Amino acid sequence: MKSKSIILLIICLLGIAVFAMLSMSGGHAKKAVVGLPAPDFELKDAQGNTVRLSDLRGKVVMLNFWATWCDSCKEENPSLHKFVNSESGNPNFVFLSILYNDQPANAIQYQKETGFNFPVLVDDKRTYADYGLTGVPETFIINKKGILAQKVIGPIRWDTPDVSSLISKLASE
Repeated sequence: MKSKSIILLIICLLGIAVFAMLSMSGGHAKKAVVGLPAPDFELKDAQGNTVRLSDLRGKVVMLNFWATWCDSCKEENPSLHKFVNSESGNPNFVFLSILYNDQPANAIQYQKETGFNFPVLVDDKRTYADYGLTGVPETFIINKKGILAQKVIGPIRWDTPDVSSLISKLASE
């Protein structure tokens, strides 16, 4: 009888532990992990057009989460814009930005003021969780097979030979 009580107690404790882990993660089991498939998404851009990550298979995708209220994003955007423009003729490369916790009208105004012309997708409050976003800016580079190749937390200089080399390498795989 005592062993049945111990087994029942262990089962209850395991159930509580699993419930607690799911609660802390917001119920999202998938996260973007380097070396694993990038979580798929379907988002609308600021003009209402739908973009699906899975439709971009066969291309290297650079996915940048940002916001107009984010000073680090504003610091990063000039080099990001310069890099994206330098890759504009690369048929194997796609750049997407996802507006995090912000209004599309703010992004449109920001683009008018800065002259930046990158595509802006509006987060559905699921995608940032699926990617395990810790803040903005965060950038995810996804290879042609849909596998997350690199995750960058925080602002960096994008217009460098190292970044160009990485994209070229992934595009040729």
